[in-house]
Parts: sequence; structure tokens; C-alpha cells
Amino acid sequence: MPATPPRKQNAEMLFKGVVCALIGAVILLGPYVARSPSVQELMHQAALVGWFSFVLGVAFIVRALWQRWR
Repeated sequence: MPATPPRKQNAEMLFKGVVCALIGAVILLGPYVARSPSVQELMHQAALVGWFSFVLGVAFIVRALWQRWR
């Protein structure tokens, strides 16, 4: 199986980072946008997952930009 070129790996990592950070942001902002109290409570309970996803996404983005800079 041929190795993936570094440029394509960078693009994939950047894409994954943006998607993870976006998912995390949606989960974290969900309780403030939701109108139903039950949905708000559900989103509040998922805050830990939201923070994990957001931080992981930012880490992927930083790593991809660092690799591009080097």
C-alpha cells in the first residue's frame, strides 16, 4: 500500500480538526440555543464531550498548521 503524501495528510488532519472543533462548539453552544428545557438539560450533560471534541479539534488544527509551517 503506497504511503500518503505529507501534504495530503496535512489537509486531512486540518479537515478533521475543523470538524471536531465545530462539533464541540455546537455541543457547547447547544444549551443556549435550544428552546426545550429537556434538550437544554441533555446538552448540559454532554458538556464534557463537547469540551473534549473542541480541544481535540484545536489540537489537530495546531498540529496541521505546525507541520505546514515546518
